[in-house]
Amino acid sequence: MNSVTKHSIDDLCALAGVAKRTLRFYIQQGLVDRPLGEKRGSHYSERHLEQVLTIQKWKSAGLSLERIRELLQGDDERLTPPLKPKAPGSVEVWSRIHIQDGLEINIQPERTNMTPEQLRAFSKQVMKIAQQISTNMGDEKS
Repeated sequence: MNSVTKHSIDDLCALAGVAKRTLRFYIQQGLVDRPLGEKRGSHYSERHLEQVLTIQKWKSAGLSLERIRELLQGDDERLTPPLKPKAPGSVEVWSRIHIQDGLEINIQPERTNMTPEQLRAFSKQVMKIAQQISTNMGDEKS
């Protein structure tokens, strides 16, 4: 059985934490798809919820609705907006990965959206490349 979740406007607004007026404005501006169905039979899907949550996330990162529209209309789905500028005195957690003497990678894990396994694989690939470059440069000097 293939069930699709249907949300009323009230449900969608409650789930996304926005006012009905805000949701209608997003629809009017083309940021959120129009509801499915017509009049009293209209409803919203999980896609609508994802759209509203994405807009809210980007707004909280300091982006204007115009910039959000550009991002939503872009072809690259992996495109993410820049984060809000850091406030003085803010604290960040960074991981430092030692590649070889004098070469490190600094990573902010929560911004990379990479799993620990992906970070390990990334580090191994960088180590291989660094080793190849060092070996090739050593061969050229000989």
